[in-house]
Amino acid sequence: MIIVMKAGAVKHDRDAVLKRIRELGYQPHVIHGATRDVIGAIGDERGKLVLHALEAMHGVESVVPILKPYKLASRELKRETTRIRLSDTVTIGGEEIIVMAGPCSVENESQILECATAVKAAGAQILRGGAFKPRTSPYSFQGMEEEGLKLLAKARDLTGLPVVTEVINPETADLVADYTDILQIGARNAQNFALLKKVGQLKRPVLLKRGMAMTIQEFLMSAEYILSEGNQQVILCERGIRTFETATRNTLDLSAIPVLKGLTHLPVIADPSHGTGNYHYVAPMAYAAVAAGADGVMIEVHPDPERASSDGPQSLKPSKFAAMMVKLREFAHAADRRL
Repeated sequence: MIIVMKAGAVKHDRDAVLKRIRELGYQPHVIHGATRDVIGAIGDERGKLVLHALEAMHGVESVVPILKPYKLASRELKRETTRIRLSDTVTIGGEEIIVMAGPCSVENESQILECATAVKAAGAQILRGGAFKPRTSPYSFQGMEEEGLKLLAKARDLTGLPVVTEVINPETADLVADYTDILQIGARNAQNFALLKKVGQLKRPVLLKRGMAMTIQEFLMSAEYILSEGNQQVILCERGIRTFETATRNTLDLSAIPVLKGLTHLPVIADPSHGTGNYHYVAPMAYAAVAAGADGVMIEVHPDPERASSDGPQSLKPSKFAAMMVKLREFAHAADRRL
């Protein structure tokens, strides 16, 4: 249920409503608007009729049911897009298109520092890089783990770029949070509910990638797990789904971008690197994602893709990334955004 407070309702009124929601066995989530606050009451839907009685409380304008199964992620609860502020200059979900770029895996100090310097020079605002790597094969490179996290932190110190990296299990989530600015949940863990709950309890933005066989509703329900634990800073990432097509690694579902933008207030980005698996197609799909309404893109960049420890075929060399960024600005402008 949504409890809409009256414009100008005082803090005392809101606190009384919050207290009553808890007494009724529900968990309140406050959304602060420009003119009024909205409170989502989340819990057992069988008792929702009792929440209607809150309309009689001082300062309450109305009580409205949330029809979608994803309550906190829905635009029924919050109409304006959530903006996630990482620094004075980087906000995800605003007018600016955000570009996250860097190697699939951190391999050594010189590699990650060279990548970080190059992507910043080209205009990227966030550095991506994997320290823990869940791989399909147990024999593939699994990442440098904490040593990789330390190198990402060093690259952040050098360039000033916030860092996004993947967390793969609840046991290492606190460690990753100590080093990173955004916690990434990869496609293979998109329905790892214990991990989703854990990152929901941490005070870090979370980038949630769509699972390779997830429907959009299932994707939003995974986001709901994070939101329900109190973490409102969730970024959704369309990274391609598994279909019958074999010409590309995955099928980048560009239609998911406008669908998600209509259903949820959470910012949405696209990952054309994993979505296609081939560096030839990364730039065109990045342009298309921005045209479709994405709030940003995630691009894999490596100084020597032929020798990359993982995902070399889909990685752009720094020169190709810089050229892509020049043209991406034109698409951002055409979409009434900026880069």
